[in-house]
Amino acid sequence: QVQLVESGGGLVQTGESLRLSCVASGRTFGSYAWFRQAPGKERAFVAANTWRGGAARYADSVKGRFTIFRDNRDNTLYLQMNSLKSEDTGVYYCAAASGSKPPSEERGIDYWGQGTQVTVSS
Repeated sequence: QVQLVESGGGLVQTGESLRLSCVASGRTFGSYAWFRQAPGKERAFVAANTWRGGAARYADSVKGRFTIFRDNRDNTLYLQMNSLKSEDTGVYYCAAASGSKPPSEERGIDYWGQGTQVTVSS
């Protein structure tokens, strides 16, 4: 059974940092990603990478502030978020895919986590 279990969300102030984690289990994957859904908006791409790493892609709105990476030892996926802004507020979803191309669209995703809330207060 495939599981993606996120953690690490919370309430932070503008300019602070937060690290989201996602434990992946149940099968091997080719790539993974993070998406987010802001209040009243559709879910949107944040970042993606190949399972092996080295091919990270980012939405323009988070480039230079967010980093996507994976811990090889225990298949934990991470999204390090620095210099957070109020517009980063939303529910963040961990996602994984069978294909090796980092998915930047929902149609490329095979598995989703349950989501974790991130609120950035100004």
